[in-house]
Amino acid sequence: MSDAITGEAGASQTQTLDADTRMHGITVLGIESTCDETAAAVIRDGRLISNVVASSMLEHARYGGVIPEIASRAHAESFVPVVSKALADANLDLSDVDAIAVSAGPGLAGCLAVGVSGAKSLAWAAKKPIYGINHVIGHIAVTQLQFGAFPEDTMALIVSGGHTSLLHVRDVARHVDVVGTTLDDAAGECFDKIARLLGFPYPGGPHIDKHARTGDPHAIRVPKGLTQGKSAAKHPYDFSFSGVKTAVARWIEGEEAAGHAIPVDDVCASLADSVADVLAEKAMAGCAQYGSDTLIVGGGFSANSQLREKLQQVGEREGVQVRIPRIALCTDNGAMVAMLGSNLLASGIAPSSADFPIDSAMPLTQIVMP
Repeated sequence: MSDAITGEAGASQTQTLDADTRMHGITVLGIESTCDETAAAVIRDGRLISNVVASSMLEHARYGGVIPEIASRAHAESFVPVVSKALADANLDLSDVDAIAVSAGPGLAGCLAVGVSGAKSLAWAAKKPIYGINHVIGHIAVTQLQFGAFPEDTMALIVSGGHTSLLHVRDVARHVDVVGTTLDDAAGECFDKIARLLGFPYPGGPHIDKHARTGDPHAIRVPKGLTQGKSAAKHPYDFSFSGVKTAVARWIEGEEAAGHAIPVDDVCASLADSVADVLAEKAMAGCAQYGSDTLIVGGGFSANSQLREKLQQVGEREGVQVRIPRIALCTDNGAMVAMLGSNLLASGIAPSSADFPIDSAMPLTQIVMP
């Protein structure tokens, strides 16, 4: 059984989108089930009026990572209660929404299948249009709730457990270009693997964040992947954290073999500082390349305090406005799905076909399923 279902009280008073009048009169139900959160939210007139999440994270903690079968079962159990609460919190019935949006990829196939099949059933029963949206692009769209519409030539840095991507946003509903992507381990994967070596429970990211706050970020030399030499020239905007993970792991193993105590805080601080440096440096290089003075940051890893601080510092230095949403909007949620759905509907994008498939490896240039 999933953890307790939580809703966001007062959403309609605290989250307002007043920079895009196209969304006035539009109500969208968004459903998210890509990994270990079952979530649903309602956005009306560009405003978030309900946001409900049920997480199965604790069920996966004993295994040190997400178990797809357990996650899929949790989605099946939580789908109806979560969607029902989201509608109830918004004081709406399903008949009141103009469209349903659901994450169709990328993500875990079994988890996606539960959410998409449930959303299709609702759309068919209520005779509503449905949009099968790109989960990652949803992380971009959700920032509108806090910061308003996107300026032209906006850059977006998406950092999560499975994705580290730099995107150029021409039109969040129509055209997003991939500038850089992960070649191996994403930032979140790197943190989780080092956290396991340090004995932290899953998910490891918050524990590394906590210990890094009191450590010395210069105590250990941690490599910065794809930032020097020929590799940097070949991959100026791509990311690689596999070497970072390996270097830190070998240092820990070497210290343990020598009988030395591991300075956990310093390890965490050095790792967090290195990763934040790389992400900030490449994001700012992308902004310079595309003439962007706005950087959107999204994804679960963007909750990391070292990264948030580094990006704000570098943004101020480079004259780039960094838009990092509050923590509740960084992690997977239904609001990001409903927000992208609202953009699609407001832009006149045709709904997905009734038989659209899921795509666990949905390309980032595909915003919505046809």
